[in-house]
Amino acid sequence: MVTLAEVAKHAGVSASTVSYVLSGKRSISASTRERVERSIDDLGYHPNAGARALASSKTNIIALMMPLRTDMYVPVMMEIAIAVATAARAHGYDILLLTGEEGPAAVRRIEGSALADAMILMDVELDDERLPLVRGAERPVALIGLPGDPTDLTCVDLDFTATGALCVEYLANLGHRELAVIGEAPGVYERHTGFAERTLSGVRSRARELGVRALHRPCLGGYPAMAGTLARIFDERPGTTGFIVQNEAAVEPLLNLLRQQGRAVPEDVSVVAICPDQVATQASVRLTSVAIPAQEMGRRTVERIVAKLEGRGRPEVQLLEPELTVRASSGPAPI
Repeated sequence: MVTLAEVAKHAGVSASTVSYVLSGKRSISASTRERVERSIDDLGYHPNAGARALASSKTNIIALMMPLRTDMYVPVMMEIAIAVATAARAHGYDILLLTGEEGPAAVRRIEGSALADAMILMDVELDDERLPLVRGAERPVALIGLPGDPTDLTCVDLDFTATGALCVEYLANLGHRELAVIGEAPGVYERHTGFAERTLSGVRSRARELGVRALHRPCLGGYPAMAGTLARIFDERPGTTGFIVQNEAAVEPLLNLLRQQGRAVPEDVSVVAICPDQVATQASVRLTSVAIPAQEMGRRTVERIVAKLEGRGRPEVQLLEPELTVRASSGPAPI
């Protein structure tokens, strides 16, 4: 890799002169500047993030904190991350991806270094332990997710409370009075992860309003766990005819187990999923679903961060309205 010293030697100037040309902090004659810039082009020199930070206090890098947990559906997380990276690149920024479960330590590491100009946090919990540091951070921060108290924070998310309510309302309008929510893995609720807790809140609130009974059971996903969860649901609520699934790993096991039990979808049982469109359309029965708008979430979050970096941003919460797409997995409740 070409160094700053090699550029200086090629241009016949000092290393400090090259640094001043790059930073613009001192006036350099036009002829010297042209000679240095020609050497930079000829040698293919690219200053590293540390050099850029020292020269201009700007790295053109945004840190994306995305803990990869075994009980979360990673493809959705990666789709959001790719959307963030694509949108950031369009604005001239690169992404520094942090995937470890460091919590506040990761925020401190970015805040106390010249690694990035701003931070985006994913996997937000209702009482996220990173929030006190975020509120006091000098660098702009945005959250993909909604904590319990979003005061003074910039957040972008699907409106999961409205999502849960929409699923209940749709099934209730079809005549279903006994619903079961097959949720994420137990650990997701133990951490009080925002999207899961808010979906459940929306389900329960709307079910009460409509006089519908809704049972919630977390599930690890996979056939053994789904078999146990389904058996428990029908043991406790044998009249269940509507399922709301917020667990991508449980979708296909649920459909297959219902089939094995002789329960036809949607004639006997209706299934509505909260999942990416790809999961819904590729299931063995095309699923009625509320999509996770990963592209839109990533794009809007980057726009909010860039606005903050340019001095135009202010704390705000943007919740995307859920849209339910009817497919083959739902129908009127059996008579």
